Amino acid sequence: MFREVDVPAKSLLDHVPHSGEDAVREVESRGRALRGLKVLHLSSTSYGGGVAELLYTIVPLLRDAGIDAHWYVIEGAPEAFFEVTKKIHNSLQGMAAPLSETEWNLYVEVNQALASGFPSDDWDVVVVHDPQPAAVRHFLRQSPLAGLSGCRWFWRCHIDISQPLESTWRGLHPYVNLHNGVIVTTGAYGRPEISVPIHEIAPSIDPTSPKNVVKSELEVRETLAAFGLDPSRRMIVQVSRFDPWKDPFGVVDSYRLVKEKHPDVQLALVGAIASDDPEGVRLLADLKREAESDPDIHVLSNEDGVHAPEVAAFQLGADVVVQKSMREGFGLTITEAMWKARPVVAGRATGCALQITDGRDGFLVRTTPECADRITQLLENPELGESLGRAARETVRRRFLSTRHVLDYLTLFAG
Repeated sequence: MFREVDVPAKSLLDHVPHSGEDAVREVESRGRALRGLKVLHLSSTSYGGGVAELLYTIVPLLRDAGIDAHWYVIEGAPEAFFEVTKKIHNSLQGMAAPLSETEWNLYVEVNQALASGFPSDDWDVVVVHDPQPAAVRHFLRQSPLAGLSGCRWFWRCHIDISQPLESTWRGLHPYVNLHNGVIVTTGAYGRPEISVPIHEIAPSIDPTSPKNVVKSELEVRETLAAFGLDPSRRMIVQVSRFDPWKDPFGVVDSYRLVKEKHPDVQLALVGAIASDDPEGVRLLADLKREAESDPDIHVLSNEDGVHAPEVAAFQLGADVVVQKSMREGFGLTITEAMWKARPVVAGRATGCALQITDGRDGFLVRTTPECADRITQLLENPELGESLGRAARETVRRRFLSTRHVLDYLTLFAG
C-alpha cells in the first residue's frame, strides 16, 4: 500500500542565482559528510497541497547533495480513510469534529495494512509526514522488517496543532511519541504532550519550479484571458486548497465589500483538488455555485486546466494576493506570492504571521471588513503595494528558499 514517487533530477547549482553561492556550498559541504545516508519520506499523496510540492523539490535536492533519498505515498487506501484523516486534520486545527470509534478503527486498520506493506530497506532515517501514516511506526516496532534496527524516525507535522480538539490529539499523540523526534514549522506547534525532542524546520519554495519561473507580461495576460478574466482590469487572487480553514467564502465577502467602491475589480479563487482531500471536492462545488451569480468571480482548479504555470500567471497578474486563513500551518502560496513581489493580505493565523511582518512586507488581518479595507488601500495606492512586494521578496530570499530547507534537514540527520 505504498508506492514510490518518481521525482525529476534537480541540481543545487541551479539555485545559486537565487540563494547565493555560499548557501549552496554549505549544503554541498554538509551533504558530503552524510554521503550515502538512506532517507525515506512517507506521505499521503503525490499531488495537491504543500507537502507534495515540497517533496518534489526536497527529495531530488537531497539526492544531489549525496543523500540516498526516497519518497513513498499511500496507494490503494479506501476513500473513507481520507475522509477520516481530513477529519483528523481539521480537528487537530481546532474544529469540533470528534472521531467515532468506527472512524478510529478504520484509521488504525489502514495504518496496520500500511505497515505490512512498508518499503523494507536498510533505512537510516524515516520522515513520516502528517497524520495519515502516523501510526505506521507503532505497527513496525516488533516487525522483523529490515531497516528498523538503528533507524531514526521523525514525525513531520505540517499543520497547526497549537489548539487541537482534545479527543483527537489524545488518540494521536501516543503514536507520535513512538518516533525519535517531531518536526514542526514553529515551536508554537510543539504540544506539551510530545515527549520526544521537537525540531523546528520551516517549509520553503523552489525558485526554479514552473510555479516560480518568471513569465512575461504578455504570457500573464494571455493566461488570464484564456480563463475568462479581463487582463486590463484589477484582480484579487487567492491560491489555496479548497479548505474551510482558508476561508474562501470570507474572501468572497471581502471582494464584495471592495467592489462597492471599485466595481471593476475581479476575483479569482484558484486551487487544486488532492486525492487525499474529498472535502475539497465538495467545497469547490459550493464555491462554483456561489460564483454563478457574479461573472467577475472565477473559481478555478486543476480540473479546469490550472496547473503550476497557470498558478504563476495568476499570482503575477494579481493586484492583491489574499490568503485569508483562519488556521494555517505555513501557507506556501503566501511565500510564492511574496517571492513574486506581490502585496499579500493574509489572516493572522500563525503560519501567515511566520512569514509576514504586518505593514513591512504585507498585511495581516482578522476580520472580513479589515481584509476589504487593506485590499482597497492597496488598489488605491499601487506604490505601497510595490514597496511591500519588494520587501516581501527579500524576506523569502533570506528565509524561505529550498537551500535553507535542505540544509535544515541535513543538520537534523547529522545530529
